[in-house]
Amino acid sequence: MVEGMVLIISGPSGSGKGTVVKQLDPVKGYARSISVTTRKPREGEVDGRDYFFTTEDAFIHMRNNRELLEHAVYVGNYYGTPKAYVEDQIKLGKVVVLEIEVYGAVQVKEMMPDAVLIFLIPPSITELESRLVNRNTEDALTISSRLKKAQEELPFVAQYDYLVVNDKVDHAVSLIDCIVEAERLKPKRNQQTLINFSQKEGVFNA
Repeated sequence: MVEGMVLIISGPSGSGKGTVVKQLDPVKGYARSISVTTRKPREGEVDGRDYFFTTEDAFIHMRNNRELLEHAVYVGNYYGTPKAYVEDQIKLGKVVVLEIEVYGAVQVKEMMPDAVLIFLIPPSITELESRLVNRNTEDALTISSRLKKAQEELPFVAQYDYLVVNDKVDHAVSLIDCIVEAERLKPKRNQQTLINFSQKEGVFNA
């Protein structure tokens, strides 16, 4: 069995990363990690499916007890990744998808160097602003804050493995599938296959 991996997808708010992540097919081995957050649910979001919504006190308790793989504050709210779920899915050979912001991605990469980082952006900053306005979930001040945050995140892109432009969701998903397939072929993720081959064929026994 090919070893599982952590796949981190980041991008500015409005880049469409949530929509893209939802299109990643579980049949292809994807298992979406569910973040815990202190922000309020948006319309249509369900606790335990989209996020684990919790209080600030409960979040701090999880952080202090090392129950989070990463944690960060984003636009005034706490976000974190439950460690146990991610580790369990990797053992099952799953591609564990973490939809997190750049500071959290750096934290995970430090703890899990084999994690694959993808940064998702829309075609332009103008398109990003249009998407934020059209989803009608935030006021003008919040939108301005998110656009400023997007500019601040750009220097972190150099620490990512791949950059995907989300012009059309289907195309972005297809590119991510290709990235994952290429990563799965790396020898470091196929150690058991090499061991089995060595035992059967009598090679690699230096």
